[in-house]
Amino acid sequence: MLFGTSLDPHAEPENSAELGHCHARLTLQERKDMPWKLTPLLLFLGWMTSVCSARTRTDLLNVCMDAKHHKAEPGPEDKLHNQCTPWKKNACCSARVSQELHKDASSLYNFTWDHCGKMEPACQRHFIQDNCLYECSPNLGPWIQEVNQKWRKERFLNVPLCKEDCQSWWEDCRTSYTCKGNWHRGWDWTSGSNKCPTGTICRTFEAYFPTPAALCEGLWSHSYKLSNYSRGSGRCIQMWFDPALGNPNEEVARFYALALTAEAWPQGIRPLLLCLALMLSLWLYD
Repeated sequence: MLFGTSLDPHAEPENSAELGHCHARLTLQERKDMPWKLTPLLLFLGWMTSVCSARTRTDLLNVCMDAKHHKAEPGPEDKLHNQCTPWKKNACCSARVSQELHKDASSLYNFTWDHCGKMEPACQRHFIQDNCLYECSPNLGPWIQEVNQKWRKERFLNVPLCKEDCQSWWEDCRTSYTCKGNWHRGWDWTSGSNKCPTGTICRTFEAYFPTPAALCEGLWSHSYKLSNYSRGSGRCIQMWFDPALGNPNEEVARFYALALTAEAWPQGIRPLLLCLALMLSLWLYD
């Protein structure tokens, strides 16, 4: 004891009650101020959520690929030809393109199905339908990828093709002939159209594509992926559908667009949450 003051460091100050009251008052004031401090960041996060969701819908739904013969935007095409008519209410292809797709040697790409003799009609109709889907469908957005090719800037990759469509394609083509297992590349174009390259042999489709998956996935460098889902499930793209019943691929595109959005959110949100945590800690410290 010196001049009536304790030197004990553990002794409680005489005005401890007053200090505690002041601390409680400041803490209460800070709590009152916290919602106002949080408001700008919460508004920003809400804005980011709406922007990202809107961008996803715009980018992935009802869009056309940036490719050689695709329209810039989908729209009605009342005069689409034959097998392409299911897309006439909303198409990425023109009537002229749809007519060319039905020719044995189309001027669109100078590609012929008959590189190993005449392709059987039952088989050819699947290739026509494949081309109609490729050129006309506005429902392939979730699978569009950028590519660096002279004739197109985008392609689709791993589109989940309904198992019945793939199976019937393979069944109807297994006895037709071809000389290659990948039709995307490797052709002899010296004549102006695709010819079998030197050293290749014309064999049945079944020899080059022993299973439905081998055909649907290997033919166009994995443009398609054989789905385990059936037609009408809402989880796989149908190459064939009755337009009078609507386009089932619209629902499929929406489902996978939402799935892609959900996958992308954790990576986008993580920095925002970190920022939020840092700002909260600074506010609490202040």
